[in-house]
Amino acid sequence: MEVSPDTCVRRRVKALLLTYLFVVQAAAECRPPQGSGNIVLTEEALHLNKFPDGSDVMLECANGYVTESGTGKITCTEGNWTEPNFLCKKKDCGPPKPQPNMSFNTSSGTLFGDVIRVVCDKGYQISGSSYKQCYAAGWLGSAKCEIVSCDQPGEVTNGRSSWDSQDEPKYGEIIEYSCNDGYTLVGKDSIVCSETGEYDSRPPECKGVTTTEDRITSTMVTPPAQEESTFQDKSGTPRAQRDKAVTNSPTPTVPTSVQGGRDSLTAEDKATTTSVTSTTSFQDELDAAIDTNKDIGYVPVIVSVICVTIAVCIMVLFIHKLLLKRKGSYDTREDLKPELLQFQNL
Repeated sequence: MEVSPDTCVRRRVKALLLTYLFVVQAAAECRPPQGSGNIVLTEEALHLNKFPDGSDVMLECANGYVTESGTGKITCTEGNWTEPNFLCKKKDCGPPKPQPNMSFNTSSGTLFGDVIRVVCDKGYQISGSSYKQCYAAGWLGSAKCEIVSCDQPGEVTNGRSSWDSQDEPKYGEIIEYSCNDGYTLVGKDSIVCSETGEYDSRPPECKGVTTTEDRITSTMVTPPAQEESTFQDKSGTPRAQRDKAVTNSPTPTVPTSVQGGRDSLTAEDKATTTSVTSTTSFQDELDAAIDTNKDIGYVPVIVSVICVTIAVCIMVLFIHKLLLKRKGSYDTREDLKPELLQFQNL
């Protein structure tokens, strides 16, 4: 069968038209859109495979960013996407939520990605993370400020403290100390738990009371057992034996029945009486001196007693010689012989 030339021409024209329509249709379809910087496609747009002419897709801000202006819509027009009028900015987490005894150093900023430092009040310490970072969901990082505590206060020998709890003392709490009777507190009478977890000073000590009398007694020289008998007069007789002999010796008296007897003692008797009185006074002075100086030791007392003894002995000898000089060198007691003879006749 013969084909006419007109038929061939028509077939060629038809093929050309189909090719043209296909090319035009392919040129009208857009390529998949791409995000830029902090702008990305929505999840719905990511699932599309074809973007024909006139189709729309939505854009959104990337993670950690929020919309500043625009709608985020773009359209495919003659194979090209329209320019988006869409802007995004970093998220601002703002100041963290306040917590007890806690503050924050936000000098580095509060925007997405920024890090701030946790600061606890005086006497408190951080438990957990010492930093917080701004994320898309907000601040991330858990922290607490817990009060500082000190160890249990130590016991004080011969004393006691005011702390009677089983818990550890907290910051600012005061522990007071006192000593038992007979002991003196050396150091501070109270200590305070500081912000470092240590006490501001060491616990005090309780030491025994040391009086002046105790110090003298501890250094006092113990006298020998027979020291009192070592004191001697000029005749070589021990003082204790001499005092005993003088005390036991009777006082010279004159019989009252003697006619014409004198009422007073002779000069020798006066001297003897004076010697006895002086000896007794010396004994009293010695005992008083020893009793008065018992708190300062016996060594100074011994020196004082020797000086007093010498002075008294010299005084007694001087008085005795003076009385003898007035009466004569020797008293024969002849003036009493007539009275004694008359007494014997009776």
